[in-house]
Amino acid sequence: MGADGKPLPQVYNIGPGDTSKIVYRMLDNINALRAKASEAPLELSAQLTAAAATHSRDMSVQNRPWHFGSDGSSPIERVQRTGYTGRFLGEDISETYETELQTLAAWMDQKDTRDVILDPKAVNLGFSWYQESNGKIWWTLVTGS
Repeated sequence: MGADGKPLPQVYNIGPGDTSKIVYRMLDNINALRAKASEAPLELSAQLTAAAATHSRDMSVQNRPWHFGSDGSSPIERVQRTGYTGRFLGEDISETYETELQTLAAWMDQKDTRDVILDPKAVNLGFSWYQESNGKIWWTLVTGS
């Protein structure tokens, strides 16, 4: 229990062998949400995932969740650097100790982040994270067309 009397957050430890399980669990859940909203499913993009991974690590270095890189880059610039030939549509970010599905639920609870996930123009998904040694996870989701 913490000083406020509430339970301390449980650390969600991500092991090296968990990467594909987490990515596909997120993709499957996003596509289920999109199907329920009558939207087409997303496909994973290696380039968008690379942009997401770079930004997750960079947010940890900066110790703040925001959409700009430590070099001043925007999400659009990070996506372009990966060689993605489609159009950047949106980016959702999170700093948490929660699982990917808890994070997805939190994103779905907010209109701006939900709109990124359910964007009818989206066809590609990039998803990644960086976990610090203390267990904090920096999640990044990127969509493109």
